[in-house]
Amino acid sequence: MSTKHHPTWLLHVLPFLRWKNRVTPGTIKSDLISGLTVAIVVVPQAVAFASIAGMPPQYGLYAGMIPPIIAAFFGSSWHLMSGPTTAASIVLLSSLSVFAEPLTPEYVSLALTLTFMVGVLELGLGISRMGTLVNFISHSVVVGFTTGAAILIASKQLKNFFGVPIPREGNLFMTLEHFIQQIPHTNGYVFAIALATFISGMLVKRLVPRIPFLIVALMTGTIMGVILNLMYGKGITGIETVGALPQTFPPISMPDFSLKTITDLAPAALAMTLFALTEAVSIGRALGIRSGQLIDGNQEFIGQGLSNIAGSFFSGYVATGSFNRSSLNYQAGAKTPMSAMIAGTLEIFIVLAIAPLVAYLPNAAMAGILFIVAVGLVDIPAIKHIFASTNSERATFLVTFLSALFLDLEFAILAGILLSLMLYLMRASRPRVVTRVPDPSLPNRKFSSELENLQECPQLHIMRIDGSLFFGSVAYIREKFSKLEQNHPEQKHLAIVAQGISFVDIAGADVLANEAARRRADGGGLYLINVKSGLWESLEDCHAIDKIDANHIFRTKSAALHGIFQKLDKSICQSCTARIFLECASIAPANVDGVQAQKQITTG
Repeated sequence: MSTKHHPTWLLHVLPFLRWKNRVTPGTIKSDLISGLTVAIVVVPQAVAFASIAGMPPQYGLYAGMIPPIIAAFFGSSWHLMSGPTTAASIVLLSSLSVFAEPLTPEYVSLALTLTFMVGVLELGLGISRMGTLVNFISHSVVVGFTTGAAILIASKQLKNFFGVPIPREGNLFMTLEHFIQQIPHTNGYVFAIALATFISGMLVKRLVPRIPFLIVALMTGTIMGVILNLMYGKGITGIETVGALPQTFPPISMPDFSLKTITDLAPAALAMTLFALTEAVSIGRALGIRSGQLIDGNQEFIGQGLSNIAGSFFSGYVATGSFNRSSLNYQAGAKTPMSAMIAGTLEIFIVLAIAPLVAYLPNAAMAGILFIVAVGLVDIPAIKHIFASTNSERATFLVTFLSALFLDLEFAILAGILLSLMLYLMRASRPRVVTRVPDPSLPNRKFSSELENLQECPQLHIMRIDGSLFFGSVAYIREKFSKLEQNHPEQKHLAIVAQGISFVDIAGADVLANEAARRRADGGGLYLINVKSGLWESLEDCHAIDKIDANHIFRTKSAALHGIFQKLDKSICQSCTARIFLECASIAPANVDGVQAQKQITTG
């Protein structure tokens, strides 16, 4: 059955109805292969991300089981793969480590609560159709945050990479200071494992990209650790391991719903919600462009929200869209969201099979993996592009990047978003205002802004405004009106080319109405040219049509000039030799035949 036979509300409640007809024996085979591929790759990633998040390793695996199934079922993307990610993990650590010691039961309880809160916020935004919110998080914010996060990830793993003691607490400077002091005490065995893990992963990623490089790196580090311990003994090597994982299905869990906990975590929940949704929707749209699918941002919000709510009750921490796994899912041939559901289901059984083997995984190998992740987060081409762009993009990147390094990560996200909005509002509050003059050298004397060799009408000033007239821009527009009056008091008539104005709020409407009243009292008038239906409706809603005078609002340039010309002082026109408008031919000198001149009059 086609989706057109289903009511819209049902498609939002059961979005699988949009793609169920795509499921065939052929697509199931493709989805099974891609799902298995992703399920294998997600295991080392999930363990690494849990380490970043300050969570026991099994919780990263739990976050990759139930959440991707729910997100795929209730989302809109055919290829988006949800689960634990680097960004969500590092924000989690930054947000919660001030309230509890990582890896402790108290910390895990806070993580589950934060996951539930993020899910509720995501679901609420989706239901209220606020999907466009993610458009306000600029690319510079994302690049600045991920670059800062990459440095923090690497700094937190210095102790495991070099085998030296470094206090967990402290900012970046303190961590680097302790590390420099401990360099002479580097554990050579640990460093060798970490370095071999890192180099093997980077080489495979660059030379054989089709092979899962993280799995190769993890196996390299693990085998090397086992060999070194057998040769020299664990007492000499000092190689510590992650430890065995519990061989269980995702256990049922319960978030902490106390008012104090919810209040403490509210800022972090808001920041993580905005960033997680941006990550998920951006990835979904990027893959949608490649696959020819139109992504419903609001539906994706709902899917992500429900996945995190469910995850919080199945021992998973905050999950969102993963670019690496989603891209792999697409490249592996996934055809429908069934691939993500298969991946989540298969991961449960894969973890049950390999859980005892994780006991041999060295912490140094995990550090090498996380160094690979950190390097992958630094997007050099994107950073170069930002610095070659505008000052506002550079400022947004630097504020977010530096905030990520020296302040709380959730504050870095909010600071970047706030700065992006401020810069946008600054631009929006100064709409483009230019003087327009008919150009005799152009067909029908089209308006031009090249004023060097053109003359203005001594009675009428024509300006074009490009941008919305709202409460933030009214001061700038008033200033322009005031300067025009001071510099050209003889031009009592003002015509505004309004085709670039799509929206007017009550403050903007009042500015136009007041200017119209002032000019009317001074013997002139205000006129609006090329008014679109959207602008007309906005003026009507603000009750400004009557104040401006409906007869002064024109849909076309020709009608406007013909109407405005009738209101000009003809005695001034007779002394004017500029002949600005075609209509000026009707006030021709005495030696020009009046009938012939009249024929020149046009409303074009």
